[in-house]
Amino acid sequence: MSNPFLEPSTLDYQLPPFAAIRDEHYLPAFDAGFAEHLAEIDSITGSGEPASFENTLVALERAGGTLDRVARVFFSNSVSHATEAVQELEQQIAPRVAEHEDNVLLNRALFERLRQVPVDGLDEESARLVEEYLRRFVRAGAELDDDAQATLRRLNAELSALSTEFSQKLLKDTNDSALLLGTAEELDGLSADAISAAATAASDAGHPGKYLLTLILPTAQPALESLTDRDVRRRLHEASVTRGARGNDADTLAVAVRMTALRAERAALLGFDTHAAAATDNQTAPSLEAIMDRMRELAAPAVRNARAEAAELEAEAGHAIEPWDWAYYAAKVRKAKFDVDLEALRPYFELERVLQDGVFYAAHRLYGLSFTERPDLAGYHPDVRVWEVFNEDGSGLGLFLGDFYTRDTKKGGAWMNSFVDQSRLEGTRAVVINNLNISMPGAGEPTLLSYDQVVTLFHEFGHALHGLFSDVTFPLFAGTSVPRDFVEYPSQVNEMWILWPEVIAHYARHHETGEALPQDVIDRLHAAGAWGEGFETTAYLGATLLDLAWHSLPAGTVIEDPLAFEAAALADAGVDFAPVPPRYRTSYFSHIFAGGYAASYYAYIWSEMLDADTVEWFKSSGGLTRENGDHFRRELLSRGNGIDPLEAFRRFRGRDAELQPLLVRRGLA
Repeated sequence: MSNPFLEPSTLDYQLPPFAAIRDEHYLPAFDAGFAEHLAEIDSITGSGEPASFENTLVALERAGGTLDRVARVFFSNSVSHATEAVQELEQQIAPRVAEHEDNVLLNRALFERLRQVPVDGLDEESARLVEEYLRRFVRAGAELDDDAQATLRRLNAELSALSTEFSQKLLKDTNDSALLLGTAEELDGLSADAISAAATAASDAGHPGKYLLTLILPTAQPALESLTDRDVRRRLHEASVTRGARGNDADTLAVAVRMTALRAERAALLGFDTHAAAATDNQTAPSLEAIMDRMRELAAPAVRNARAEAAELEAEAGHAIEPWDWAYYAAKVRKAKFDVDLEALRPYFELERVLQDGVFYAAHRLYGLSFTERPDLAGYHPDVRVWEVFNEDGSGLGLFLGDFYTRDTKKGGAWMNSFVDQSRLEGTRAVVINNLNISMPGAGEPTLLSYDQVVTLFHEFGHALHGLFSDVTFPLFAGTSVPRDFVEYPSQVNEMWILWPEVIAHYARHHETGEALPQDVIDRLHAAGAWGEGFETTAYLGATLLDLAWHSLPAGTVIEDPLAFEAAALADAGVDFAPVPPRYRTSYFSHIFAGGYAASYYAYIWSEMLDADTVEWFKSSGGLTRENGDHFRRELLSRGNGIDPLEAFRRFRGRDAELQPLLVRRGLA
């Protein structure tokens, strides 16, 4: 059988031919891809013609097709469907990819040729491409001497291997830490569909007749809001916060410590004081100091609000609040203060209806999009579904894939990936996927979402829209290829449509009766919107400041006890409020040790400043209208990184973002 990666896919939109892909195709395709890419680069550097934009930059953008095709599929599968075979392959492939990237970015002949490319007369995106390539080569170490580059290669190779190790160990320990219960009585408080899902999970794991509460990636586990048995809540919480730190063969702490040390050493080699300084040097935030100042500015009022919330919870509970009590009593206080019971809303949030009549409907109203499911196009797993997305004029925009259910081979959390980037140069349109981790219901039962899962569905589709709407010439700038502290902004904006009157009236209907969610309930949801922001902001800032603490260590620092370091970092930052642990602890902080967010987890709240300001613009400009959608799409969502993202924001908004809307939203004004 021929290797399907060696030629561009002939499927619609160049969707990877998943039905033809086998594990044995990956290594030969990577081998061929590495060789092809290096040969193409040799052709660029060996040209006898003077360096020009066409024969250097355009040629470089066109290079590496085979490698790009196989890498996108393989590394998507390494987090979405990480079978034992894929994990074994990743251990071999990841260091070789790091080595190949160094072979490209440390290529002195290529760097020198890039520096010779004249920029006079180039259009805005082309001039930015030259600037971006030069910046990337310098940041990758192209100007270092041979000895320093050799050290850099060693560091990059080890970091790549360690990132894979962290990810695989965390997946194993997350699966192993799921809470197995023997009786349905221990699940008292959970809905019937949640109990059924726990029974299905236990049966699938080889424990028929029992119940398995699987873990999601963040500290807070959804079942804690409903479980009436306090000891079961405690056990579930402790299972969550001890993942990766249990001293077993899946312990991740030593890996995390080693990674932070290597990152610090690499940053020093590249001329930075710390990895945090290096990672934030090319973001939209003006400086690391500005980031730290903003996080500390938010921390004190956030913790103050969390303490006030805790006092209300203790009054309700009649005892001191432990971390495993918070969600349970917060639900009771929310019910008492606002008459809002989030668990009671689940029958109104059936997955298919929320997706079709909520997420897709909002995109139709705002941007004129329509969606047609394509069962003739296969995904990489039977759970994956494929939709073709059309513009209002009927032209094809791209493909959207959805992989919504959890499984043992999928890492926790939710994310968007791209299988094909839009590019006018290559004539390609976007193929993107959203991954969630929703529990599979029992056979024949509906998939009912929590309110948080509805938020996640809208959020991740905001990332998908950012990819689908890309309208750039060069692949390097496509879609979500923007600074880390900007990329969350479009996805956060898309959350605003969840409770928008025309949208929620269209999707929030009881899955059995078809009854619409009553307007008075929606009104109470709005009223309760700021309740709990003390907890949410404190938990988020705890993770953010922990990330920055790990990556502000100078080279040569030795951390003997990572958990003691974690506790001290939270205390030093003023976010060590015991009932509110950080959203992620070191041992399961996949974002920063296996996900590209090292020293960048601050990006969520930095992006939220733009988001909150944009929501105010939509509200003051008429809301869910085609005119507003077209303006947002044209000036911002379509731009990718083809222009400075903050300049794109200014063209959309007419000015820089203001902080006040965020402070009001978070209850910090």
